Amino acid sequence: MDYLRRMQTERPVLFWVVLLVAFVVGFQLLIFLVGLILGPFGVPSWVPLAVVLGVLVVIARRQQRSR
Repeated sequence: MDYLRRMQTERPVLFWVVLLVAFVVGFQLLIFLVGLILGPFGVPSWVPLAVVLGVLVVIARRQQRSR
């Protein structure tokens, strides 16, 4: 954690690029895994994206309520 904080202050552009890449790769991996689970059910190709976005919305709403 100290490494990330130091990188954020010393090299902010690199920090944000790494953070963006991590979010994009993580999001794609999550969609791939949901597609792998829902694949045998013959659902349309947009369903994994809708499921992932729906779960993220539910998580965000629960976090807002807890404050």
